[in-house]
Amino acid sequence: MKRFLMTILLLAAALPLSAQLYHPGEVLEYRVSYKARMFPNTEVGTVTLTTENDGRGYKVVGVGRTLPTYRWFFNLEDIYTLEVDPQSLRTRSFVSDIHEGDYTFNSRYDYDWDSLRVNTVWHSRKNPENRRTMILTEESMDPISLFFKMRSANADDFVEGEVKELQMVLQDTIRPLHYRFLGRESKRIRNMGRFETLKFECELGSSEGFSFTDGTIFTIWISDDENKIPLYIESPVRVGSIQGYISSYKGLKYPVKSKVK
Repeated sequence: MKRFLMTILLLAAALPLSAQLYHPGEVLEYRVSYKARMFPNTEVGTVTLTTENDGRGYKVVGVGRTLPTYRWFFNLEDIYTLEVDPQSLRTRSFVSDIHEGDYTFNSRYDYDWDSLRVNTVWHSRKNPENRRTMILTEESMDPISLFFKMRSANADDFVEGEVKELQMVLQDTIRPLHYRFLGRESKRIRNMGRFETLKFECELGSSEGFSFTDGTIFTIWISDDENKIPLYIESPVRVGSIQGYISSYKGLKYPVKSKVK
């Protein structure tokens, strides 16, 4: 679940900050399923992304939860909160609150764009509080910021096969994220119909560099319209794979022109 929630917030294109799309009232809901050789494609959780204006600026909350049927086996609730300045559209802070069984982890990033620094604080139940200040670039930010940075991309600017790189702030490291545009594809989404999509392959490098020894590889399909909604994501795990697909959307800024039937 954590991998899917992080994955759905990762993909971005190199755009000016003014192009980011934050639309109060937007709600995206997803279902998460697990598939392996000995297991059917079984739904195990949900993810919800909500955007609002709290009076001080834009606020985006991402929540991942295990479905009630599976909470006896593995209870999970991950919450990510993003605060954005409404004028500059730059991220003010990013907070993660992770509860997975007996494991808990909390982190906070506070951005200082004037000095191009990000101050991070993180701790878990077994580890004391840690702090670090890291140097930022225009291409480095937290997962939710990256997710929204791509929302107003012009699809005609994507070049099939071209690889681009961004950087993602994670705890005390900034890790490289490569993504490659694979082209346009018509894809059927369970219980939602068929959509015209933009397909990407993405790889998150390790903290030691782009060796993938502890990295993540995933494929994502986003709606081929002005909303750029992530519609379907597939990511391999040690045994089997995790899929996530959109189950509902509301409050979008633009019509969903990518849906064909």
